[in-house]
Amino acid sequence: MASKLGRYSHLRALSSAISINNHIRSPHFSNPNRAPLSFSYRLFSNAFSSSSTGGFQRASSLKDLELAKFASIAETWWDFEGPFKPLHVMNPTRLAFIRSTLCRHFDKDPNRARPFEGIKIVDVGCGGGILSEPLARMGATVTGVDAVEKNIKIARIHADLDPVTSTIEYYCTTAEKLVEEDRKFDAVIALEVIEHVANPAEFCKSLAALTVPDGATIISTINRSMRSYATAIVAAEYLLHWLPKGTHEWSSFLTPEELVLILQRANITVREMAGFVYSPLTGRWSLSDDIRVNFIVFGTKNCQ
Repeated sequence: MASKLGRYSHLRALSSAISINNHIRSPHFSNPNRAPLSFSYRLFSNAFSSSSTGGFQRASSLKDLELAKFASIAETWWDFEGPFKPLHVMNPTRLAFIRSTLCRHFDKDPNRARPFEGIKIVDVGCGGGILSEPLARMGATVTGVDAVEKNIKIARIHADLDPVTSTIEYYCTTAEKLVEEDRKFDAVIALEVIEHVANPAEFCKSLAALTVPDGATIISTINRSMRSYATAIVAAEYLLHWLPKGTHEWSSFLTPEELVLILQRANITVREMAGFVYSPLTGRWSLSDDIRVNFIVFGTKNCQ
């Protein structure tokens, strides 16, 4: 399976890329098109600034412009030909990775119709619920949270159409606020979200705080590479019009090294990584060892 290809090769390269003092120096990922490494250090400067008491100051990870952007198209979440069509098309592949990794980690049978029974999952940045609903159908106890109130209203309305998905608990809130409420989950999932937050490091710190010890964290995003600029922005937004113009900001993308380092500092160890590759011939996405554009990681929270 493609995800197995990415489970070890990329992680070996990434682990060798991060030295004791957390400098990124992997020749596996170095190329002349990469943004300067100083970008990585700017990501962490605000999130990990020490307070007068020696702890960390928790700042909001939200971008007001991003919230307004998604609020303007919230009513189209379940339009399979609308602005969120790319996510609908990608969903089966995202779910395949989630099913495989979570079943392996929690010792569940992936061949069962409802393999996630007994697992508490929070879908952070759930949007209209296009990921929360299939997770609920697979037996998980699902909580979906989003900072855009319109998204939550749409998600609730759609979930109530099916008795199985009507059990999903939706809240208009943030990961940070859930942490303040001392909420804990077996698995924390945030797909295509981190590239839209103002402070990725602080965001991941909140995800880690929501995860029980030895629990799972899954994040998917877009690599900051010239290939991603050409495909995810120029092609997807301006040529093919798959996404509204301005959906993504290239400088907000994270490289795999950066995401692994951020998670490592948040007490999460990345165990598995895979790429998503789109085939224009079939119109489908598949799991791959190619992480140059879209990629997804599975990590576990370290027991202390």
